[in-house]
Amino acid sequence: MEWRLEGPGQDHLEHHGTKEALSGVVVPVRLHSGNFDFLSAKPDGADLRVVAADDKTPLKFWVERFDGSNELAVVWVQVPSVAPGTDKNVVYVYAGNDKAAAESTATAVYDGNMNAAFTFAGKDGAPAQDAVNQLATSAPVARETNGLIGPAARLDGQQAIVIPASDKLKASASGPYTVSLWLKPDTLTGTVFQQGPLSLALNVGKLEANLGKVKAAGGELPASAWAHVAVVVGNNKLTLFVNGEQAAQSDLQASSNPIEGEINLGQGLAAQIDELEIASTVRSADWLKFARAAQSADAKLVAGVSQTPDTAKDSGGEPGYFGILVGNLTVDAWVVIGILGVMFAVAAWVMYAKAVFVGRADKANRAFLQRFREARDVMQIEAKALQHSSLQRLYEAGLRELNKRDVGKAGAKALSGASIDAVKAAIDADMVRESHELNSKMVLLTIAISGGPFLGLLGTVVGVMITFAAIAAAGDVNVNAIAPGIAAALLATVAGLGVAIPALFGYNYLASRIKNISSDMQIFVDEFVTRVAETYGAR
Repeated sequence: MEWRLEGPGQDHLEHHGTKEALSGVVVPVRLHSGNFDFLSAKPDGADLRVVAADDKTPLKFWVERFDGSNELAVVWVQVPSVAPGTDKNVVYVYAGNDKAAAESTATAVYDGNMNAAFTFAGKDGAPAQDAVNQLATSAPVARETNGLIGPAARLDGQQAIVIPASDKLKASASGPYTVSLWLKPDTLTGTVFQQGPLSLALNVGKLEANLGKVKAAGGELPASAWAHVAVVVGNNKLTLFVNGEQAAQSDLQASSNPIEGEINLGQGLAAQIDELEIASTVRSADWLKFARAAQSADAKLVAGVSQTPDTAKDSGGEPGYFGILVGNLTVDAWVVIGILGVMFAVAAWVMYAKAVFVGRADKANRAFLQRFREARDVMQIEAKALQHSSLQRLYEAGLRELNKRDVGKAGAKALSGASIDAVKAAIDADMVRESHELNSKMVLLTIAISGGPFLGLLGTVVGVMITFAAIAAAGDVNVNAIAPGIAAALLATVAGLGVAIPALFGYNYLASRIKNISSDMQIFVDEFVTRVAETYGAR
């Protein structure tokens, strides 16, 4: 079975067929930042809606947990029917309507045979309440915030959890009666469940179900690992199930002791307990196997894929990969990508501006150099303005120094070696300023080249950390829940490379053009000073 999230709160369920028809089965859907857009839903999840495959028929659901701040939620959905051999069943979950009122109802989700379902939702230290008949424990319950599905009850090995006797929780000695729960033992000996003559206990890691003098023992549980266990009384059998498989079975004997009275959980047992269900019917092996597959931490039955509702309906198929990635981006990834977007815009502007600048300078320099070399007298070069020519500006700097010394005028003295050196020094100073202008803003490209990938990597690492934290908190570890968040986090690295690679090509191209112009300026200075010394220097 796969849950495939198809947009802000739109889910799609597929399952592998069962051997018998199941009706009214309830499936938990774990939502987290990797498979659900919490920003589109109300903070308390009151706008969630669940409909059947026809996209019209409302389905019963219950929101056990909805934490918009930490982007975690657990929604229990009643699947109308699971036909034998069916390999697909679809439901849709919607969110995003600000005007919607809450419709989540726990009592309506479970079938009529369910007498109690303790999910242990609620705050640590508060009594646990049943989701079916509103039964409650007689005392506050310690909770583990991140249990198997949501919060789980924590047993300390000393104080048992007591559920008071109720007419809703009793059956004859021959049943029908089914008790199922998730157990994560810290110690391997103690009582898991006790109600009158019916008990379920751990004896050095081995499970034992007892009904009066009848015992069914089998199935070993390792410490610190979640396991689904169930005891079924009915059809003249006492049957023990472990992780959806029958572990032991014994024939019932005539007995006058009915199954009734208060329920004790965890007497002498240190463990965590989650999703305790008590039903007045004989749950079949298929039912228990289905429940285990749907509720387990690895939840191979459950997976998630995101797309927008409009895209899903308009295209009539699967969402585009890029849309899935964008839809799963976390806030930190958006911040990093936003910064990288600004860096890309700055780098693109620098590359364009510098390319235009060096292109004009190179063209103007060639035109000026041609006039310079055609002139017989360096003091008599045609004064046609070439405002983009760095060579002309260097020439004008040298000309100013020569005019200060009355070079070329009647009666002017020949330039001494010291005067020529002074002229060259003045031109060299202007050449340094021209080089600074040529290389200005190039540092922005080097920042984009070196900083872009690192910023992208930062966004990816933080995004992956958040995804794994959400997975750990939600208890959903299947690859379909992990993949969208990690793939979306990698978009930050792609964005960083998208900034750095064009900037790298642009920088190398511009650096080579600037180097050529700088070489032309140096050659021109030497050529200009040599011609001045030859024409106006002392002989």
